[in-house]
Amino acid sequence: MTGYLDIARKAATAAGQLLRDHYGGDQQVDAFEDHDIKLHLDVRCQELIAGIILESFPDHTIVGEEGNAGDESGEFQWVVDPIDGTVNYFYGIPHFCVSIALRRGSGEDWVLGMIYDPMMNELWAVEAGGIPTLNGVPIQVSQRDEMAQAVVTVGFSKTKESMAAGFDRYREIVGKVRKSRMMGSAALAMAYIASGRLDAYIEEVISLWDIAAGRMLVEAAGGSVELVESPIDPAKLSICAWNGKLPLQGTLA
Repeated sequence: MTGYLDIARKAATAAGQLLRDHYGGDQQVDAFEDHDIKLHLDVRCQELIAGIILESFPDHTIVGEEGNAGDESGEFQWVVDPIDGTVNYFYGIPHFCVSIALRRGSGEDWVLGMIYDPMMNELWAVEAGGIPTLNGVPIQVSQRDEMAQAVVTVGFSKTKESMAAGFDRYREIVGKVRKSRMMGSAALAMAYIASGRLDAYIEEVISLWDIAAGRMLVEAAGGSVELVESPIDPAKLSICAWNGKLPLQGTLA
């Protein structure tokens, strides 16, 4: 599996370098949406990632936010978010990342997860059954077990329905915790939980490529992740990820 990890690292860091090179400059916008932005750089980053992966594994599939590539009948599927936190990136907020995960088939047989923050030069990585690391150093979730001690992040997604559900969730939880944060990158939120920086992350509508790598990291670091079909958008997911110590089991029920 190490070969897969090496290629994931090469792809993630190459995309991260491209993001650094263009950070703070004029950006070509492909689409302004109500609560999102689509940059041409998203497409360029995914094409760069796909090119690096498919050069080594031409029979693999790439499934990403910017479309699919490779052999769609391939045994292995790479799930890619080239810029998780595009709005942050566009506005010059240095909190975004590249997220790459690999699975065998299209089910739950996950092989590896990797998240790269190019502005902090922080790279989280884990292989199935392995120890999660941050820049090569083992990590684990926090040991906080009381909501009053916790720092949590709640996502609000992109539609009126999902934002309304997010606000309901926020009102439910904000009075119970030490602090709440809205950070704009699901993948980094989960990497931060795996590192013990944050204690929980909840969002009502999220895509697989946003959280695939982060889920592997959180669970390998000792945390818990609940995923269910989103009641707002059945094609997407609702997520509660936490350190496994807080009383959040069944939050999405």
